[in-house]
Amino acid sequence: MRPGEITVAAEQVRTLIDEQFPEWSHLPIVAQPLNGTDNALFRLGDSLTARLPRAEWAVDQVTTDATWLPRLAPQLPVPVPVPIAVGRPGGDYPWPWTVVPWLEGRNPEAGQDLVQLAVDLAGFVHAMIAIDPMDGPVKEGIQRGVPLAQRDELTRRSIAVLGDRIDGRAVTAAWDEAMAADEWPGPPVWLHGDLLEGNLLVDRGRLTGVIDFGGLGRGDPAVEVRPGWSLFDARGRAAYREALGFDEATWVRGWAWPLSGALYWLADLWDSLSEQNRDETFRYIDYIVRHRHD
Repeated sequence: MRPGEITVAAEQVRTLIDEQFPEWSHLPIVAQPLNGTDNALFRLGDSLTARLPRAEWAVDQVTTDATWLPRLAPQLPVPVPVPIAVGRPGGDYPWPWTVVPWLEGRNPEAGQDLVQLAVDLAGFVHAMIAIDPMDGPVKEGIQRGVPLAQRDELTRRSIAVLGDRIDGRAVTAAWDEAMAADEWPGPPVWLHGDLLEGNLLVDRGRLTGVIDFGGLGRGDPAVEVRPGWSLFDARGRAAYREALGFDEATWVRGWAWPLSGALYWLADLWDSLSEQNRDETFRYIDYIVRHRHD
């Protein structure tokens, strides 16, 4: 675990449910595999999920989800986990938490035919972009979705830290290209911000749900290009690009986002990463750089 993370046990969830939502006390509680670092998930009966932050940095999402997902969900093409109830700290659990619907589906896997998923996901992105701003939160600092220039110093520092561990000349050339691309000309639009395979649900190749809105906010939609480099193969990426219909500058900023993130992650966490993690990230960086013009 990273510093600040806690372990959440089913016994703690049982206590919270019994004390705060006794109408669900009869339901079995089953811990779900940890696919991310921010939240612990527990299936509650057949149709509900208890979602508990595992670190203080994830707590704000409780309020964000409860505030915005009920407003966004009716305008989206697939279900999202709109909170049914918001719990409070209790026992030895320190933060607010939520109960959300259990959404059916599986995460997509590399090697599958994901062309139809690419088209469906582009439809989800377009639906998000089209939603009225509603004075929703705007991305700030170096969050995903801010103007890419706000990542410039961080990214160049990461390249310098990595030194000859990477092809610095090629990576710098790619980043220079991204920095020369036009910025998003419009107002900030709604973004999921973290469209990784673990946050997508599919059934028979079709998108059936999108979960984990920890990156929710408004900003540059280029960040939603990320699945083209983290999930889809060349064929799926081409389908995604066509269905998104973004201009060239937005596509360039789109591949620059995962490049920047991977460089920072590798440089910042180098000492704590396994050799396998490092090798995988090296390959990912190289893949983006070599195939960015495909």
